[in-house]
Amino acid sequence: MKFWNSAAAVALAVASVATSASAETLKVTTFVPPTNEFVQAVIKWGEELKEKSGGELTLEVFPAAQLAPPPRQFDLVKSGGADIAILLNGLTPGRFPMTELAGLPLTHPSAGDSSAITSRRMTELAPQYLAKEYAGTRILWLAATPPLKFLLSNTDPSDLNALKGKRIRYASASWQAMFETLGIAPVPVPPAEAADGMGKGVIDGAVFPYEATIAYDLGPVTKYALEPGLAPATFAVVMSDASYARLSPKLQKLIDDTTGPDRAEWFGAIWDHSEIEGRHYMEKSGVKFVTLTDDQLATLKDTFKGVVDSAIGSVGGDAQAFVDAYTK
Repeated sequence: MKFWNSAAAVALAVASVATSASAETLKVTTFVPPTNEFVQAVIKWGEELKEKSGGELTLEVFPAAQLAPPPRQFDLVKSGGADIAILLNGLTPGRFPMTELAGLPLTHPSAGDSSAITSRRMTELAPQYLAKEYAGTRILWLAATPPLKFLLSNTDPSDLNALKGKRIRYASASWQAMFETLGIAPVPVPPAEAADGMGKGVIDGAVFPYEATIAYDLGPVTKYALEPGLAPATFAVVMSDASYARLSPKLQKLIDDTTGPDRAEWFGAIWDHSEIEGRHYMEKSGVKFVTLTDDQLATLKDTFKGVVDSAIGSVGGDAQAFVDAYTK
C-alpha cells in the first residue's frame, strides 16, 4: 500500500510540474491608465484566453507606463522586457508612417468612420502594407479611435480663426501638420498630463476622442468641444516574435484564433460605445458643444488636401495604394 501511495504521490507531483511548465503568462505593457477601455478590453481577452486554454495561457497587464515610458512601449517588447504592447503610433513620430496614414484628416473607409469599421480595415490591410513597420513582432490587431475632437479650456471654436495661435496638445504627425495649417501651435503633451496642462493654462486645449475624456479626467477643464471629429489616432497591439515562438502550437493557434480583424472590429465597437458614454460625461461636466457647418467641413477638406498629399508623398512606396485600399 505504501508503494502505491508513493507512486501516486510521485505521479501527482510530475503532473503538477508538467502543468506548471506548460503554463504561460504573457506580460502586457501599455501607457494608458487602468480605467481606459483598451486595458479593460485586453483584460477581457485575457480571461477568454485563460478559459479556452484551460488555464494554460494568462495575461498580466501593466498599465500606466509601469514598465516603460509611453514612447518606449514597442521597444520594450522587441527587447524582451514584455511580451505584448498596446502602443499609440503617434507617440513615436516617423516610426510607423504607413500606419499613421489611417489617421489622415477626413480620410476613412467609404463604409464610415466608426472605430469598428476603421479598426477592422486597418487590421485587414496590415499583412500586405504595414507588417514591415513592426519587424520583430506580430501585429495582433490595429485600432483607430473614434475621430478626435478639439477640447478647449476657454476658446469658443465657432469661428475657426479663433484657434490661431492657441497652444493645443496634438496626437500624431498628421495632427501636427493639421495644426500648423490652421495656425495652431502644436504642443507635445503626454495624454495623462493634458488635463493638468489645460487646468494650469499651460495649453489652451487638446484633441481626444470622447471615449478617453473619462480616463484622463478632461471634463472639469473643458469648456468647449468642437464636432465632428476630424481624424483618429491609431493604436497597435503587437506581440514579440520570440514570445510567440516559445508558445506551444496549441497556444499559438489560440492567439491566432482570437486576434486579427474580428478582434479589431470587436474592440472598435467597444470604443464606439464608449464614445457615446464619453460624450454624456462631457455633457454632464457642462461642456458646450459646437458643431461645424457643412461649409466649414468642405473648407477644411480643401485646406487639409495639402496635408494628405504631403503625408502620402513623404511615405512613398505603397502609401497611395494603402490609402486607396483603406478608403475603398
